[in-house]
Order: sequence, then C-alpha cells, then structure tokens
Amino acid sequence: MKTHQYPVDLTDEQIEEFGHELDAIRDEVFDSRGEKDRAYILKVIKTQRTMAVSARFIIYLSLFFIPAWGHALASWPVMIGIIALGTFMLGIAKILENMEIAHNVLHAQWDWMKDPEIQSNTWEWDTMSPSDRWMHSHNVVHHTWTNVLEKDLDVGYGIMRVTPMQKWKPAYLLQPVYFIMLMLLFEEGVALHEQAIDDHLKGKNKLADFKPLLKRIGYKIWRQVAKDYIAWPLAAALVAIPISLYVPFSPLLVFALVAGANAVSNLIRNIWAFTIIFCGHFPAGAHNFTLEQVEGETRARWYLRQMLGSCNIEGGKLFHILSGNLSHQIEHHLFPDLCSNRYPEVAPRVRALADRYGIPYNSASLFRQFGTTWLNNLRLAFPGGGEPYEGSQSQATHS
Repeated sequence: MKTHQYPVDLTDEQIEEFGHELDAIRDEVFDSRGEKDRAYILKVIKTQRTMAVSARFIIYLSLFFIPAWGHALASWPVMIGIIALGTFMLGIAKILENMEIAHNVLHAQWDWMKDPEIQSNTWEWDTMSPSDRWMHSHNVVHHTWTNVLEKDLDVGYGIMRVTPMQKWKPAYLLQPVYFIMLMLLFEEGVALHEQAIDDHLKGKNKLADFKPLLKRIGYKIWRQVAKDYIAWPLAAALVAIPISLYVPFSPLLVFALVAGANAVSNLIRNIWAFTIIFCGHFPAGAHNFTLEQVEGETRARWYLRQMLGSCNIEGGKLFHILSGNLSHQIEHHLFPDLCSNRYPEVAPRVRALADRYGIPYNSASLFRQFGTTWLNNLRLAFPGGGEPYEGSQSQATHS
C-alpha cells in the first residue's frame, strides 16, 4: 500500500524495509568504532594546529623580506611569495578546522571517545558563529527539517530562491549578487543565519525579542575580529616599532600586511566552505518538500527524504578530508553523528541499497554539482521555473 507523498515508486512497507536496512548499516558501523577512528581525529587535529602555527610563522617571516631591510633577498616579489605561502597555508588550516574537525565535533561524532578536549558541548570553533547557536540552527533545525519549506531556513538561506516551490518576488532578481556576496562573506552569513533574525527582517518580531541572542553573536564576532585583525597584526607591529628605528619601514605597514594575510585566509576558507555546502542540497536533482508531505513522518521516511534532498561530490581522499567529508552529504544526513572518516566506507553500501530500491542517489563531480547550483540560481532569479508552493497542496519538486 502507498499512502506517502514522496516522489518514489515504493510502497509504505518497502520504505520501512529500506529504513530497517539503513539502521542495520548504522548499527554495524557504530559498533565497530575504536582506536583507528580515535587516531584519525587526533592526527587531523595535530596536523591542523601544526599547519596553523607554521602558517603564522611564515607570514611573520615574510616581513623580514620587505625591501627596506636592504639584504640580497629583500624585495617585494620575494616578500609577496613568502606571505602568499603562509596565507594559503593558514587558509587550508582554517578549512580543516571548520570542516573536518569542528563541524563534525559539533555533530557529536567524537563524543563517544569521552575525551574532554574533543566534546560537542565544549568545542568552540574558529568562526564568527557561536558553536551552541550553530548547533541549534544546523543540527536541530536543518537536519530535522532538511529541504522542507517553511521549516528549513537553509532553503535559500532566507535571501535566495532555490526551488520553484518558493514564490517569486522582485528581490530575487538580485540573487546572483547575493550568491557571490554570501560566498565571500560566508563566515558572517552563517553567524547571522538565525530564525529570529529572519523573522525580524520579515516584520514578525521586535528587536527586543532577541536582543540577548544578538549580544551572544556579537561577542563571538568581536572575538574573531580581535584575533585575526587586531591581536595577530598588533603583535607584529609592536615588534616592528623598535626595529623601525634602524630599518626604514612603517609599523603600520606591518600591521596592514598581517591583517591582510588573515583576511585573505578567511576568504579562502569562506569560498571553499560555501562551495562545498551549497553542493549539498542545491544541485540539479535535489528534491524539496512541503509540510504536508512530512506530516507523521517515520524514521524510514526521514531517511528517504534525506537521500532525496542531499547530493554527494566525487573526489579523492584529500578532497573528502578538506570538504569535511561533506562530499558524502547523503551519508552525513543519514548518519550525522557517525565519525566522518567512516563515510567513504559506508557510501558504497548506501548507494547499492538505493539502487536496489530504485531510489535516486545524486553523486557527481564538483564541476557538475556547483555548476548546476549556479545555473539554478540564475534561472530562479526570474519568475517561473515551476509551480510555487501555496501552503496547501502536496508537492515535491527537484531543482
């Protein structure tokens, strides 16, 4: 018998069987967690921290190659080359911290180790969004209501039309601009990605209603700004002050160079994180859902919705690590608290199961997934593209 409203040719009983098989995979892999997994996350954390410290050292080292020093290697090309290396390394270190470490720690993937230094309830990550607020908006809201209109704020991030089910309005004409701006300022965008803020912009509440929340976010933003754009640059400038009495260069230039390097490293992290995350639910073939469709949803149907609304990105081992294994977005949404290093192991089994039940498994190259996401953004900036959701009919569409 078929009573569900999902876009698959399966009976209710078949969906429940599918769910039981996914439960079995999950239980088997969870029961096998052990020392190998512990060694993996400890190694990644050590690598990330070593890279971050080395990157900061190289950025500072580059300052000794400013032309004013007058030695044989002191020139702008050499200085820029060295600081560029340090900046790139710092960007990669920030990517590792945000994607493979913090994102997954905050999903409680490593809580089973009982390591007080790697716990979801104590970890604070290197980004402007407070960990506890992100855990609520992401773990609780997004992962529960994935791709459900009027529930999942990630559907368009409150500023873009990513499915024809969203009713078009003139403001969407500028969404290609919003797309680029959010890519460049993704850290700031995630920090402000709160339902209360979205409601305020729509006139549904008053500023006083969520003032404590704004203070909480503002404090974390200030900490990040102070660290990257005041403390690290100031440390270099203070050292440069006495040196400038003998070498003719300005401590203000030193401050600006270090602050600029930090800004570029954050930009590298922002662009990468945005690219990977937007490939998770917005490429061609990703489905969106209505509240009517998910009413009374069983665990098996929740599994099915996660598969239909999520997309994988194909790549090598390093690519998967740098993506935080969100390149396995399907497996991550099925088992969000499973150790990220296990997703590559689980993916072939999930795909085989999907094939057996005739369920779409959206997996393709980064070029295809991000390319169709961008094209969809351009198309949906204009009216049309499909039937808008009016809040009454039951429908599911794919991008």
